[in-house]
Amino acid sequence: GIPSMATAAADLKTDEVLYDVSGHVATITINRPDHQNTISGPMLEALTTRLLQANEDPEIRAIVLTGSGRFFCAGLDLRGGGIASGLSSQRSSPASLDLRNTPPTVLHSLDTPTICALNSSAAGYGMDLALGCDIRIMADAAKLAAAFTARGVVPESGGTWILPRLLGWSKAAEIIFTGRTLPADECEKLGLVSHVVPAEETLATAQALAEEISGNAPMAVQASKRMMRMGMNETFDDHVHHVFLQLLPLFQSEDFKEGMASFMEKRKAEFKGR
Repeated sequence: GIPSMATAAADLKTDEVLYDVSGHVATITINRPDHQNTISGPMLEALTTRLLQANEDPEIRAIVLTGSGRFFCAGLDLRGGGIASGLSSQRSSPASLDLRNTPPTVLHSLDTPTICALNSSAAGYGMDLALGCDIRIMADAAKLAAAFTARGVVPESGGTWILPRLLGWSKAAEIIFTGRTLPADECEKLGLVSHVVPAEETLATAQALAEEISGNAPMAVQASKRMMRMGMNETFDDHVHHVFLQLLPLFQSEDFKEGMASFMEKRKAEFKGR
C-alpha cells in the first residue's frame, strides 16, 4: 500500500524543512538561510510531505509556514545542477513536468487553514508559495518580488490564477507584467496581506492567529475553507446547494452540540473535532 505521510515524513533526511507542533498548530519552516531559503529539489518533496502530514493529522487545526534567517524564500534553486537545469534541459519537455504534487498545488488543496508568516522578503516561487496560503502576516521591512517576467518565465506556481482573483485584473496585470517589487505597506494596502507587523513579531502574530482559529470547531472551519475554494468556480445557486449539503453532517457532529451548549451556557467551547 501507499505509505502514510507520517511514515514518509519520518524518512525525510533533510533538515532544510523543519516541522514543529505546539498544541493544535503545526509550524513548517523553510530552513536554508545560507542560500536565501531558495528551494532545492529535495526541499520540494520535503515541503509537500510536511504539508500533507499536517493536513492528515486530526490534531492539527492550523498550519503556519515561515522561513528562517533574512528571507522567507528567494525562489527556486537556480544554481547549476539545481531545479533550473532540470527544467531547462533539452531532455525535459513540458509534458514531462508533473506539478500536481508540488507545494503550491498541494497548498491549494489542503482543508486545514494555512497562515504564511512572511518573516522577510519573498521572490518568484517564494511569492507564489506565500500567495498559496489562506492568510499572510508580513514583516514591515519585507517585500514581495514578482520577478518572473524579468527572468524570462511566468509565475509557475499559482500566481497567474491567484493574483487576478485577489486584486482584480488591472492591478494583477500591472504587477505581473512589470515584475515589480512590492513593499509591505503596499502589500497591505492592496489586500495581499492581512497584517503588517514588526519583523520580530511576525511568527508570534501568525501563531497567535493560528491558535485563535484552532479554538473553533475544526470540521466547520475546514468545511468553510472547502466551500470558499469551491465557490470560486461555482454559480451562486450551485454554491448555496453545496453549502446546505455540507451543513447536514455538521448538524450531526458532537462539535455542533458543544457549540450550541457553550453558547447557551455562556462558556468557552471545547471542540473535539468529531
